Order: sequence, then C-alpha cells, then structure tokens
Amino acid sequence: MGFSTNDLWGRLGELEDDDVSHVLTGLFALYEKKLQQNEDDKNAELFFLSLDQILTQVSECNLNRR
Repeated sequence: MGFSTNDLWGRLGELEDDDVSHVLTGLFALYEKKLQQNEDDKNAELFFLSLDQILTQVSECNLNRR
C-alpha cells in the first residue's frame, strides 16, 4: 500500500462538503462498474454491503435526534 489510512483520513477532512459528495459518487460509480463487469467481485459486494450498513446507521441516528 503506497498510502496510509491516516493520510487519506486527513485528506478527507480537508475537503469541502461538495467535494465529499464527489468522492462518494466516484466510489459508487467505480464499484458499480466492477460489479457489472464481475457479479462475483467480493470487494464490490463488500463496498455496497458496507455502504448499506452505514446509510442505515445514519438514518437511524437522524430519526433518534428528532
């Protein structure tokens, strides 16, 4: 790995809100393409499973705040 997760975390923290959505959109498109090319791509499956779990957590937290 030619990078550290700490460095990536720092770079994410420096992004403007609009750029964060571009990063998420880019990741979604990348893994969607991988899954279209290979339905058994475990990394793509894990990405979408993780995304679904995080979206559920965020939605539940937002409901609990109301």
